[in-house]
Order: sequence, then C-alpha cells, then structure tokens
Amino acid sequence: MKIIILGSGPGGYVAALRAAQMGAEVTIVEEKEVGGTCLNEGCIPTKTLVASAEAYSKAKDLASYGIDITGEIKLNVKKIMERKNSVISTQVKGIRALFKSWGVTLKDGRGSFISEKQVRVVSKQGKEETLTADKFIIATGVSQPSLPAFPFDGKQIISSSEALQIQEIPDSMLILGAGVMGCEFACIYREFGTDVSMVELMPRALSIEDAEISQVLERELKKKKIKLHAGVKAERVTTDASGARAYLSDGKELFASKILVTIGSRAFNTSGIGLEHVGVELDKRGAIIVNEFMETSNKDIYAIGDVTGGLLLAYVASKQGTCAVANIMGHKEKMDYNVIPVGIFTHPEIASVGLREHQAQERGLKYKIGRFQYRALGKAHAMGEIAGMFKVIADTETNKLLGVHIIGHNAADIIHEAAVALKAGMTAEALADTVHAHPTLAEGLMEAAEDVMGRAIHVPKP
Repeated sequence: MKIIILGSGPGGYVAALRAAQMGAEVTIVEEKEVGGTCLNEGCIPTKTLVASAEAYSKAKDLASYGIDITGEIKLNVKKIMERKNSVISTQVKGIRALFKSWGVTLKDGRGSFISEKQVRVVSKQGKEETLTADKFIIATGVSQPSLPAFPFDGKQIISSSEALQIQEIPDSMLILGAGVMGCEFACIYREFGTDVSMVELMPRALSIEDAEISQVLERELKKKKIKLHAGVKAERVTTDASGARAYLSDGKELFASKILVTIGSRAFNTSGIGLEHVGVELDKRGAIIVNEFMETSNKDIYAIGDVTGGLLLAYVASKQGTCAVANIMGHKEKMDYNVIPVGIFTHPEIASVGLREHQAQERGLKYKIGRFQYRALGKAHAMGEIAGMFKVIADTETNKLLGVHIIGHNAADIIHEAAVALKAGMTAEALADTVHAHPTLAEGLMEAAEDVMGRAIHVPKP
C-alpha cells in the first residue's frame, strides 16, 4: 500500500509514522517545516514562553520560599527566544529522525493533485516531481486570517507569529480577543512586565469554557492588573510613530505600543492543491467534508486536522491521523469526539473535559455539581499555588460523570485522570472512592467528586 500525505503537522506526521508501522510505503510532502503550525508557530513555542514567564515570576518571588538572592533579576529576551528556537529545533530533528527510522520519505515542496492517483510536488527551487500512490491523506491545516479592519504590519499590529518572535518586551500591549490564544499571551506578556489590556466581544473571557471557570480566571487576570474590556467590539485600529490605537464600539479609544490580534476565523488550506481534479467536496466555509472514518467524497482520499474544520486541536488531528490510517489499512475505526480534554496554558492553567454546565443546561439534563478549592490542598500551599478550583458535573439520578473542569496549577496534566474516568463511563462516586496519594494536587479532583455526594472531607459544613 502506497500512501501520500500532504502536510506534516501533528496530524500528517503522526499518520505517516502510524502508516509506516503498519507496513505501508509512505511519502509525506511538506512545503514549510515538519511539525506544522503547532510545533513551529503555535503550541510548542507558546508553551516555551509560558515556561520562561513562569520561571521569571517564580524567581521574583523566591524570598517567600526562603531563598535570598542578591543582585537584579531581569529578563534576557534574546536568550528566551534562543531557548524557544532550540526547543523547536530539537523537536523538528526528532520528527525527521523518526521518519528516517521508519522509512518515511519526506519531500520538501508544495503538493497538489493532478489526477486521482497522482500528486505533483514543486520544490522551493521550482523543481517538479510527480508521485503516484494508492491512497492519500490531506493534512494541510489552516492559515492566518486576513482582517481588513486590522491590517497586520508585523510591527505595531501583530499576529501570534510576531508575538512569538519579539526581540524587545513592549511597554504596553492591547490584545484583541480574550479566547484561548489571547488569554495565554496576556499572561505571558504580563509576567514579562508588559502593561496588558484585552478587548473581547463576548461578555466574558474564554466564553466557550464553563462560566465559573471563566470567572475565576477573570479574578486572577484582575490580580495581575490585566485590564479586560468585555462585551465590546474593536471596530478599527490606527497606527503612528508612537504605537497603535483601537477604537471600540462603546466609544472608548485604547492606545498601546503593540496591538496583538487573536480574533478571526482561520482560512482552510484547500486552495491550490488540485481538489478540483479529484472530486473532494468542501463545505461553505472551504473546509474539507469528511465522515466519521475521515473519508472525503473520494473513497481514496482522506482528510484530517484543521483543514476539516472541526476541533482545531493538534492532538485531535493526531488521533484523526491514526484513525484515517487504520481505515486505509483495512480496519474500521470511527472518530469519537465525546471525550476530548482541553488544556489552556494561562496562569493559572485551565483544563476541561466533557460538558460545561451551560451545555448540560442546553441539553435539558438534570445534574449536580461538586466543587473543591485549590486553597484547601496542602500540596497547593507547599507549592505556593493556591489559586483555582475543581468542578465536577454529574447526572442527578445515576451519578455518572458529565464533565470536569479545573483551573489551577498543573490543571492540563490533572485533567487526563478525568478524561479516563469519562471514557470509562465512571460515576462521581467511583472517582471519589479511588484512593489518591497525599499530598497531591489531584486530591482536589477526588474531593470535588466527593462533594457531588455532599461528603467531601475538607469542605466546611454548609
């Protein structure tokens, strides 16, 4: 079985390795760099900056841990960026080494269909090559949106790409959008010392997350002196030699050294790859239509990841990749989106899996809630990380877990215990009865599950 994959992001490269493991002859075509947006311009560089921001914040507070340091603690932006680039480079080399190990052929260039069994690859130098395969996987991802009202200039009006390449910490930054990306960058740059403001059209930050979790985050943002303007729209921006100015729908004008734009729908990378030659259907947004097996309208062509327009998450793309390969290789595997954990790397972190409370309400479900505060955990006090809470939502009659939400230190790691519990169909009682080591942060999940039944040990009597 010969398989050609267009795109080597977290969907494409994982699919390539799984296909090679299963005995396929695999060629992957990449126009830029292996790892895609996630590795080169998204998940990994952002989290590297998060790590630097947290280290800087902790260093400034070492006295509270009984550690005295003489001398000034200051940022070295050049070294922060060098470290970020080193992390990316290491990961890129790792993927390329895995390709070599498993016999995956990597073609550098842009691939496009010229027939149902052929792809033309054009290198950056203009060299053309025609490749033939039995099956194909499209994993071309999405691109930065074009927003006429907010014209990127890469200097004063920037995208996330420029925010990851800054060589000097700005005095002030206005972030348009208080979604996942906006909130993560707000926390990073505030820790670096930037005066940060945010503008959000929706009435609260992280509007897709559970409302209680958003409230806790907004409280912590306020403590950090990050100013949030919610329920208003940024209508246009202007720039001059001193910086940039945003004009809001409520009549306010906000000035900052830089405006970071994190809003707008990304464009699906379906143009110029020859889909018109192979009968692959798109939806009205331009995303590739796939079924639960990741098949397109052409039985020999599959599509995975962001280009399919579903959950724009790297690990979802990876799972879709292994699903597509399993079906190509003769198995029958369906994508299951019911238990997809989400991690948001603000400070404190946020994580969720299953239903948010407003979703349970929309579905007309009868539910009950258990809560537990981070400040009630001995480990949280020992670490100096007492901000946050656990929230467990369970069915009123059966106690079956419906959703789990966490805001607090290491939330994105702890959530996977909840994901396993939901995947296994566990009840809140079963989770509560699972012995947890002490002292740990994960004890808070056990206590929140116990609180569903009104029996949490470390919760005061109501």
